Amino acid sequence: MENAYRKSATSYGITLGVILSLLTVIGYAVYLDLFTAWWFGILNIVLIIVFGILSAKKTKQLVEGYTTFKQAFTGYFITIALGTFISTVVSLLIFNVIDTDAAQILNEKIIENSEAMMQKFGAPQSEIDKAIVAMEEDNQFSMMNYIKGWFGFLVFYAVVGLIVALIFREKDPTKV
Repeated sequence: MENAYRKSATSYGITLGVILSLLTVIGYAVYLDLFTAWWFGILNIVLIIVFGILSAKKTKQLVEGYTTFKQAFTGYFITIALGTFISTVVSLLIFNVIDTDAAQILNEKIIENSEAMMQKFGAPQSEIDKAIVAMEEDNQFSMMNYIKGWFGFLVFYAVVGLIVALIFREKDPTKV
């Protein structure tokens, strides 16, 4: 039973990774500006959390309805970690190996969007200039930034996972 929910979470994680990777490949191949759209990022976050919740729910079914906090969290977290890792590797390959020019173009678009947003919110020009220089100096598509980003998102998703695990845990009433 212990291995059943881990296998299920792994399966959900691989499926999530494939879906996120397909979204990345489609965005890369069809419309690069998709990566700068706020709703695309929200869609990815919602998709990841939904898959984590589905995995926790499946874990509960596999352990016959009585799920410990650890089991629910483990089912959720394996799915999230594996799925986002696969997606991160695919993105890293696309933007650092296959087409580094796309990364440069996307980086320029991100800087332009950030500048426009800062101006819209009335930031002083000196602060905008500092932010632009910092963004130009930092390669957002470097391997180190991908690794830091992945771990940062894992922390965020782990916090969400703690809440999900609290919701899905259930003590067996026959065990005191």
